[in-house]
Amino acid sequence: MSETNHDRSTKSHGLRHARELEGHLTWLDSFSGAALAVLATASGIYTYLGVSSLLDDTGALSFFAATAYSIAVSVGIFVFWSYLLRLLPAMRTAGSKIKLMGAMALGSLAIIAMSSWLNAAALAGAAAVEQHLAQTVQEYQGALEEAHDIAISAQALERDVARVRQSFEDLSEQEAAGDLSGLAGRGAVFRVLRQKSAELAALELQIAEQGPLIEGAFDEGNAILSDMRSLTVAPGAVEARSVAFSEEAVRLAGIITTMRQLSVAPLVDRAAEDLSASVVLPELDGRTTDGQAAQASTITSVLEVLQLRAASLEQAAEQVLARPAPAETTYRPISTADAVILYAGNFVPSWAGAIAIDLLPMVLVLILMVTHGAIRSGRGDVPAEDTLTLAELRAALHAIRDVEEAMHPQPASTTPARAQTPAPSEEAEPPNVQPLKPGPTR
Repeated sequence: MSETNHDRSTKSHGLRHARELEGHLTWLDSFSGAALAVLATASGIYTYLGVSSLLDDTGALSFFAATAYSIAVSVGIFVFWSYLLRLLPAMRTAGSKIKLMGAMALGSLAIIAMSSWLNAAALAGAAAVEQHLAQTVQEYQGALEEAHDIAISAQALERDVARVRQSFEDLSEQEAAGDLSGLAGRGAVFRVLRQKSAELAALELQIAEQGPLIEGAFDEGNAILSDMRSLTVAPGAVEARSVAFSEEAVRLAGIITTMRQLSVAPLVDRAAEDLSASVVLPELDGRTTDGQAAQASTITSVLEVLQLRAASLEQAAEQVLARPAPAETTYRPISTADAVILYAGNFVPSWAGAIAIDLLPMVLVLILMVTHGAIRSGRGDVPAEDTLTLAELRAALHAIRDVEEAMHPQPASTTPARAQTPAPSEEAEPPNVQPLKPGPTR
């Protein structure tokens, strides 16, 4: 059954569309290779910068090593994408396309592993190291503030010690007036009370002496933190700033350790334990047996009060000691590549640019796949002879003529050429031509 005019029009339109796309591809192929070479070269340059930041040595060997690696990366990227730009769009079956796309995914991961992260290190390596310095400053600041807070909390025990000392002094005054044992004067009970109040006064004095030391260490630590912040944002090479930053970090770590040692909580805790355990009982000096019995009874009551006060003071000191110690903070120098990986979430644009410069040809591969699919769809089931252009037909005719001449060569003429007879002139008689006879008339 012959095809309709509509079918012929549809096929003609599809052929024209396919030829138009082929013309565009021909023009694009003229510079696609150069564009791919530029992308591969740019990736190689940034890869060289990333590799250079990883090498400690700056001699000729390191230069050649970084150069060789970057050249290998550029060549690998160019060859890999050249293969895919040619082969993947030419695949006709779904199975072949899926297999090549799997190879493309595997190769893309290899490119990211060998190039993209180094590109990111070159793009954002210095900023990533500065981010690491800033993060370290925050950690040291937190440790310094925590150590200062613990030390200040321990200093607050001075009020508890003063309260207990004052209670014993008040009891001693009452004993001197005879309100406790009934024996006025400075007897055995008075001496016991004064003994403990003197111990607590000495402890109170030690706590007070620690206060200026703690504040001085805290001020010095803040000054070091200020210098470290300045090094974080200062101009110049980040490597040199990292060295100075490391020196300041060591000093600050020493300050934090000193502040931990300045805490008086352990001292108060030991003093509270000794407060009731180490009591020197004086000889009872009552003149009568009843007086001595009253002194002994009062001393027993004093010791019970002493135990209660010591337990209260010990509990307050243990609350301070129970607080977690500041986290150990140590500055660890880090390379630009490691910093980019460690703080990748803070440098998403740099990572995106580093990966895009390597994987941008993937978009070109997909574009070519779609275009070749459209060309095949436009051609459809049209025979090959119906798709020939005038230029292709002319070239085919020339090729056929050349083949025929090659298959049937004409023999060379061996007889001399005959003299050409002159063409008859206009005045010469025409050849004998019989005149037409007139037909019968009606």
